[in-house]
Formats: sequence, C-alpha cells, structure tokens
Amino acid sequence: MKKTVKDIAGFLKAGVVGDENHLIEGIAPLDEATLSDISFLSSAAFEKSLSKSSAGAVIVQEKFAASCKTTAIIHPDPYRCFAAISEWFSSEPAFEQGIAKTAIVDPTASIADSASICDHAVIGANVTIGENSVVESGSVIQKGAVIGNDCHIYPNVTLYHDVVLGDEVEVHSGTVIGSDGFGFAPDPKGTRKWHKIHQLGTVIIGDRVDIGSSTTIDRGALGDTRIENDVIIDSQVHIGHNCVVGEGSALAGCVGLAGSSIIGKGCLLAGGVGIAGHLSIPDGSQITGMTMVTKSLSKPGSYSSGTPMMTTRDWKKSAIRFSQLDEMAKRLKQLEKQLAELSHKE
Repeated sequence: MKKTVKDIAGFLKAGVVGDENHLIEGIAPLDEATLSDISFLSSAAFEKSLSKSSAGAVIVQEKFAASCKTTAIIHPDPYRCFAAISEWFSSEPAFEQGIAKTAIVDPTASIADSASICDHAVIGANVTIGENSVVESGSVIQKGAVIGNDCHIYPNVTLYHDVVLGDEVEVHSGTVIGSDGFGFAPDPKGTRKWHKIHQLGTVIIGDRVDIGSSTTIDRGALGDTRIENDVIIDSQVHIGHNCVVGEGSALAGCVGLAGSSIIGKGCLLAGGVGIAGHLSIPDGSQITGMTMVTKSLSKPGSYSSGTPMMTTRDWKKSAIRFSQLDEMAKRLKQLEKQLAELSHKE
C-alpha cells in the first residue's frame, strides 16, 4: 500500500503542515517509524518521542504540531485516525469466494455466493450464511445457526445450534458461542448429585460486534443471551446464560458475567471484573480492573473494589486487620454510646 500524505489527509479530513506529496508505505510507533511510515501521537506523555521520531508523517493535534519535526497531519483525534487507516496496512489474507473442496456442508444450508467457506469447515443443516462472510478452517457452525453479511469467523470457532449473528461480526479463534449455561438443580437428598437443566434458549448477537479469542458465551436457559450492537469483547471472557450486554459496551480480558447479569449501554468493564448473577449495571458505568460486583448498581459512575498491590508482609497485616473490623465496629459503637451518656449527664 502506497499513499501520499495528501491522500491520507483527504481521507481523514485533516490539515497538513509539511510535504503533502511525501509517499507513505507503512504504519509504525513513533520510536520505530522510518521515513516511509506514518505514525500518530495520542497522548502528551509521548511528546518527547514525537520530537525524535523519524516517521515520514505524524498525525497530531494542533497543539503538538510545533514539536513535530516532520510532516504533520493535523486532526483533533489522532487515535481515531490511526484506527481508520489501520485497515490499509493489514496483512490479513484474502479469501476466495465459494466453498472449499474439503469443507463439509449440509445440503440444506443456505450460503451466499459471495461467502467463503474454507478448508475443513463444517456447516450444519439449515444454516444461513450471508453475503461476503468468511468461515475459516476448522470452524463448526451447527444446525440452524444464522451468520449475517460481512462476518468473519476465524479458525476453530464453534457456533452451537440456532445461534444468531448480525452483520459485520468478527469472532476470533477458539471462541464458543451457544454452549450450555451452568444450569443444574441439586439433589434434595443431599447426595451431591446434580440434575441438568437443559438450556432451551439461544444466543443472539447484534451488528458490528467484535469477539476475541477463547471467549465463551452461554445460551439462555429459557430466554436468550443477547449481545447488542457495537459491543466489543476481549479474549478469555465468559458470559453466562441469559446475560444481556448493552449497545456499545466494552468487556476487557478475563471479565466474567454470571447468569442473568444485565450490562447497560456504553459500559466499560476492565480486565478481571466479576459480576455476580442476576445483577444490573446502569448505562454508562465504568468498572475498574479486578472489581467484584456483588449487588446491582443504582446509578452510573466509576466503581472499584479490592486492595491495591502491596508487599506480602504488609498484605498479611492488613488481612488480619480486615478480620478485626467487625469487632472494632462493635467497640466503637459502644464507646459512642458511653460518650453520649456522659454528655447527657453533664
């Protein structure tokens, strides 16, 4: 891919300070870029790297243009610009339209002519696959599943029966969508035997959803598990049965949602967040890393739990103090009562 700075700026609707005819062939970080690369500055913390960069052009906000020693592309949101042009430099392989000879496709499946079904993919009965969608090698799409237009199913993904994907959905390798939720009824005799509750719902995923690798999304027990439009889900996330993830929300790596959790629109859940079952998180909430949510939140905001890192020695001391808090609270309450009685006597 080769483009002039002028072409790039025109696409981004951005201004240029410097040589607009300079040719760009790649994209790289500020401290690694060469004269043929474009880079970007998204934070003031990297301004020193900007002044030393050998990039042929850098996308910057206007306030940083003076620090740029090369051609500057001026835009108020350089990071979004980087996202917009990153596709040009992608080395992902192209896929031939049609069905590979080694793919196994049930004759009742409906597959658009423009779709690509790669080697050793398995397509079950009554599956529907839309225009320009790709199912890569080793993926299994079980009976009745629906894949919309312009979707990309990476290698070794499993979509269970009747799962529904909207348009422009990406599902990365190792992810399983539509497996059974964790539904078991205990034996009343207390013998620790469990009676399986068959999961009768499915998973419905909206448009423009991106799902990382080795993530699992369980099907609903009676109703459906739902992921709404424009949600992004990182790798190694678990979403339990009957959960709802609202439009535009983001779930980072190792987030776990227990069954029937309701996540509102535009929520941000950082890495390792755990949500107990049957809880609701309001629209626009932010949950910081490793937070354990044990009750529904009444209003949006930023929420955290746990203690920050400390030496093991200090942590052990703190752990002992935590165990003493209840007793300390009782003693404090008693002291307050005594003080109140003394004040009353005076």
